[in-house]
Amino acid sequence: MLRQRTTRLSVTAAIAGLTFLLASCGTSADTPGTAAPNPGGRVAVSHPGGISVLDGTTLELVKSFDSEEFTRLNPAGDGRHVVVTTTAGFQLLDMNEPKLTDLVVDAKAAGHVVRHAGNTVFFDDGTGTTTIMKSADLATSEEKLPASQHYQAPSPHHGVSIVLEDGTLLTTVGDKSSRSGATALEAHEDHWHATAESKDCPGIHGEGTAADEAVVFGCENGALLFHNGSFEKFTAPDQYGRMGNAYVSESSPIVVGDYSNNPDAEGYLLNAVVLLDTEKHSYQAVTLPANVQYTWRDIARGPGDLAYILSTDGSIHVLDPKDGSIVNEFPVIKAWEGPAEWQDAHPAIVVNGNTAYVTEPATSTIHTVDLTTGKVGTSKTLDAVPNEIALNVAAH
Repeated sequence: MLRQRTTRLSVTAAIAGLTFLLASCGTSADTPGTAAPNPGGRVAVSHPGGISVLDGTTLELVKSFDSEEFTRLNPAGDGRHVVVTTTAGFQLLDMNEPKLTDLVVDAKAAGHVVRHAGNTVFFDDGTGTTTIMKSADLATSEEKLPASQHYQAPSPHHGVSIVLEDGTLLTTVGDKSSRSGATALEAHEDHWHATAESKDCPGIHGEGTAADEAVVFGCENGALLFHNGSFEKFTAPDQYGRMGNAYVSESSPIVVGDYSNNPDAEGYLLNAVVLLDTEKHSYQAVTLPANVQYTWRDIARGPGDLAYILSTDGSIHVLDPKDGSIVNEFPVIKAWEGPAEWQDAHPAIVVNGNTAYVTEPATSTIHTVDLTTGKVGTSKTLDAVPNEIALNVAAH
């Protein structure tokens, strides 16, 4: 196990249960979207006990690092780092050098990492603390983390936060036993002021930002939209209709969400999606063809603002979010079965521009796919079974 240096926050001011911190020192990838193209970038792949950094074009190994048995990977949104979730917190992997740095955003239980509007936002499930850093400052960090702003939720929970262009902080509301909704907060010198709130989103999970900065959260009975300063609830057609992840493009008003109407199925393999049009204020659940099944790792937005679904039949199925139709199919890997647990290695897809990176754990292989033609480009066999995958995408 990698030994890491941790850093402590230095300033805390608490008023009415809200905390605002400024510190000179100090991730489920549940905010997938269209990555800002980063030509010549690199790819990070986690595997049991380690992480490998690959060349984004040739897929040749650049360098590998020892880490923990299971780690999660998230782009930092600064064009340089990938965030590795460890038992110590959020550790920065410098993809350019490359180097697994000693820079760690402390967390009792590192959870979501969200990148938007020039900010990289970390959520600690163990304490309910949101840590906000400027992505540009993170990109130039060397010996210490940049100054950060913090919000302390009233109770720890599995949550997520995002900062909008105008500085509004959107963050989930919940405790260790349940989650109920989200709140919008405005920063003041020594506290945060709530400007809007919704408690109508049981089991709130994940977030995604569509065109015109329309932010969507998933609920166990639909979805919750925040746009132009207020919340709006969309109700699922089923009594239990869970959306847990939002797949977005910031140039499209339509959010594609995963969808499950079976509370006992754990959602490991799904056969339906949500289409939420934030412009038309419409919501529908669409059942996919019987051969299209996927997990939370298997949808990405790409060229044409289409959704690309890596299915258990081994193909990428191209979905048009306007009507939910499948408009193309690209065979890529062999057929596979869903995982017994969500952490188990199973195929995943991430997108950089027109290129998709697809993992195939059964053969310890990673492939590139041209999403404009459907052709498989480079395939590379790795020395270990790939699990999570992330890119050092450019800042939004």
